[in-house]
Amino acid sequence: MATQLESTGSLERKLDMAVAVADVNRQVVDRLRKLSRNVKMPGFRPGKVPMKMIEQSYGPQVHAEVLSDAVSKAFSDAVTEHRLRVAGQPHIESRDTGTESEIGFTATFEVYPEIALGDPAGLSIERYESPVGEAEIDRTIEILRKQRVRWNEVERPAQDGDRLTIDFVGRIDDVAFDGGSAQGFPFVLGEGRMLPDFETGLRGAALGETRSFPVAFPADYGSAELAGKTAQFEATVRRIEAPELPAVDEAFARQLGVADGDVERLRSDIRANLEREVAQRLRARTKSSVMDALLQLASFDVPKSLVDAEKQALGARAIEDLKARGIDPKQLPEIPPDTFAEQAERRVRLGLIVAEIVRAHSLQAKPDQIRKQIEEFAQAYENPGEVIRHYFGDRNRLAEVEAIVVEQNVVDWALGKAQASTRTLDFDELMGPR
Repeated sequence: MATQLESTGSLERKLDMAVAVADVNRQVVDRLRKLSRNVKMPGFRPGKVPMKMIEQSYGPQVHAEVLSDAVSKAFSDAVTEHRLRVAGQPHIESRDTGTESEIGFTATFEVYPEIALGDPAGLSIERYESPVGEAEIDRTIEILRKQRVRWNEVERPAQDGDRLTIDFVGRIDDVAFDGGSAQGFPFVLGEGRMLPDFETGLRGAALGETRSFPVAFPADYGSAELAGKTAQFEATVRRIEAPELPAVDEAFARQLGVADGDVERLRSDIRANLEREVAQRLRARTKSSVMDALLQLASFDVPKSLVDAEKQALGARAIEDLKARGIDPKQLPEIPPDTFAEQAERRVRLGLIVAEIVRAHSLQAKPDQIRKQIEEFAQAYENPGEVIRHYFGDRNRLAEVEAIVVEQNVVDWALGKAQASTRTLDFDELMGPR
């Protein structure tokens, strides 16, 4: 059946189409006949219900289903006929054809843009490295020791590293404010958990001593009522505890899973774990650098329908993240519709560029690459074989791994084509929160 295609924008298209009334009616009759073989109604045996009653009860629903299927097929055939790559879902509405023999429809939709990739040789990309040596292993062991610290009460004045337990109250203009007082409050002096003035006020305090001191809240403090103001605090030291870190010995090694307590084996295990974690973070940093650069590789209009869908997905993800943190989204202000607009547009644009690179340069994931990636994941678990079998038995997980491999193929391709420089990151900078 003839269709008419019209371009109404750079990516928007309008498609007029029609379906024959006779074809729709014939299919409705066929479906009702099939339905009549098994339909049940009070007073009739199955298969013996009069067709007129079936038409009255099920006719409108069946007609709507047949018409929907006919329109979907007509649209699909027209898309194939015109060689269109439809982005998102079409908006379909009826139209007058001027004849009773046809039912007309107009589909409005967007198509994917034609993407002309530029020369990657002009891109500048940073790849990252961070060596793992004895100093990094020592630093990690120190963290593990601090996680197993014992606190022993002392009677000397408080110093950095001690855990203090205090009662305190804060006032502004001699009026106590919400959240400014506590009883039996513990914190580690010098750790930076409290405001600098608060820690300074208690440094050197003796057990049982009460001190009064001012605390200036920064201008960007989280509470608008306190930001930029100075409060007067009064605090009493109820307990001073000094840290006692465990020795790095056989007992410590056994606590960390080394059955024979061999400290050198512990260091070897820590090195292997660090190297694996560092490698993953370096790949993530380098990939981010590559993806930022790839956005410069092509300029094109992005389908609004894809951006809108991505905005909704990001919004839903943000709500789920709030719930996971124990926050009820209903208690927060409504998220403005365009909160994720820029991020969504970037993600869609980058996704289209990456897809075109994969297509143009045959960078699809190969089976041996997928297996290698899964084996790498499995090394972080006690039973790698079981993890590998789990991945290969789950199509969704396999698809996730395939996507990771494809992205890495694109990263490797870009690094081989662009102007890539190497930047060495300090261990703490790499392992700290971004």
